[in-house]
Amino acid sequence: MGRRVVLGMVGLGVVGVFAGRAAQQTVNSTVGTIPGLGAVVPAAGGFRIYTVTNGYPEMNPNAYRLAVYGGVNNELSLSLADLADLPQTQMTKDFQCVTGWRVDDVPWNGVLLSDILAAAGANPEAYALRFFSFDGVYTESLTMEQAMRPDVLIATAMFGKPVTREHGGPVRLYVAPMYGYKSLKWLSGIEVVNTVVPGYWEQRGYDIDAWVGASNGRNDDPIA
Repeated sequence: MGRRVVLGMVGLGVVGVFAGRAAQQTVNSTVGTIPGLGAVVPAAGGFRIYTVTNGYPEMNPNAYRLAVYGGVNNELSLSLADLADLPQTQMTKDFQCVTGWRVDDVPWNGVLLSDILAAAGANPEAYALRFFSFDGVYTESLTMEQAMRPDVLIATAMFGKPVTREHGGPVRLYVAPMYGYKSLKWLSGIEVVNTVVPGYWEQRGYDIDAWVGASNGRNDDPIA
């Protein structure tokens, strides 16, 4: 089923390219429902907003907590203020969807995942991480080696503003060199584990190691 979703969504990506970003900014209605996706919505700037449930979960920013647990010395429960107190990182990188569309030069801000793992005292011998969304369904995974890269971010802002609900706010994962499905939205939990557990999309046929240009049968230009 996962492969069929990819092929079906490539058409939407092509439409986005030819429609142009300016035209897309005026469109805000749902364009379809596809097996495995709650909805697909065109959004400003060339993005497509995907959900795996029938809507966007909502979280009061004052109540938000990011739990970091499992193979760590210090379990964490981080509020938005706690995240803001950690060293901040800014990067400008593309966002590439496995369905074929790309948004160039997106400014991201947040905390490096490696810095959060250091603050939690993650077991250096642990092999992998699991990520959980507060939508109650979406999950993802990375190896510890992947998680320690300098282009993997716990994102709290994009385009100079807080990450919106539609884009996975108040906090989302951003894995720059991998296809967008690895950049889990509505992030609520990080578990340090000893083995890779395939996430929501990997269980539906997508590659676990989702490097742009080197996975899922696509030949997109890699993201430097």
